[in-house]
Amino acid sequence: MFRKFVYLLALAREQHFGRAAEACHVSQPTLSNAIRQLETDLQVPIVERGQKFAGFTPEGMKVLEYARRIVAERDGLRQELQLLAEGVSGSLRIGAIPTALPVLPHLLARFGERYPRIRASVISLSSRDIQRELDEFTLDAAVTYLDNEPLNNVRSVPLYSERYLLLARRTLAGNPANGIPWRDAAELPLCLLTPDMQNRRITDSAFRMANRIVAPSIETNSIVSLYTTVRNGLCASIVPSQLLTLFSAHPDLVALPLVEPSLTHVVGLVCANRDPPAPLAKALSDTAAERAVTQRIEAAMAEALGPWLRPAAAPVEPDASMIGN
Repeated sequence: MFRKFVYLLALAREQHFGRAAEACHVSQPTLSNAIRQLETDLQVPIVERGQKFAGFTPEGMKVLEYARRIVAERDGLRQELQLLAEGVSGSLRIGAIPTALPVLPHLLARFGERYPRIRASVISLSSRDIQRELDEFTLDAAVTYLDNEPLNNVRSVPLYSERYLLLARRTLAGNPANGIPWRDAAELPLCLLTPDMQNRRITDSAFRMANRIVAPSIETNSIVSLYTTVRNGLCASIVPSQLLTLFSAHPDLVALPLVEPSLTHVVGLVCANRDPPAPLAKALSDTAAERAVTQRIEAAMAEALGPWLRPAAAPVEPDASMIGN
């Protein structure tokens, strides 16, 4: 029965009988027959029949939900047994919203110090995809927003607060000493993240608070593209503060705190709310809760952002007594 559940999960993931069979290292007839046997065992149709895979029946979706829990419990048991035999080791699957990727290495550095035998893979996902994959037990943990569109059925550990800056060429935005209101930023040509990103939804909400609706000139799903677009003078952008830790301050660019409203949102680590928790996810959560981790993040962000947030030095006027000497 358990092997049939594994085949069923592969079919749900691949959406194709041939690819699912290949992922399970079996022939397509073997996988198809196993799922038919599962339908016979449970006395319900699981797969919508057609010339090719057409999805799951309502009964099949319920079986799929059960299969995910069973396989996740199996994985947790394996981790527990491995922990008893060998100590903490294994592979950890971590999702992260794109805007959190610059901060994640600070968590993983500390985690690697504590658990050098654990291998981590990091996947960039939207917050909605993170919720789905946590529900489906295809992620062990994720780094995402905690207080804007809270996820369901998770345990969370705060890591840092995200602030919002206008990134632009100095000739476009000037260099006001006290930041720039959102209503003024709305008048600039903007490159913003795509609407499927929660950071974009936060940005749109802030503009609405300032009684502005923005139609960006350029949209992208890449945080690096935001920077390169601004660097090349095409647009300004609204960026999360941690993005600028990736780049050295540039004399032609300015990063201005956005005000009226002044917003922050908390980003943190989440994992599925299971009892008992999966051992590797618990190990990562325990590490994230250490003050040393948040201190690393705070120090790295303060050091990197300092040059961006300091106003440009005024040009030095020549000393009249020196002219002509």
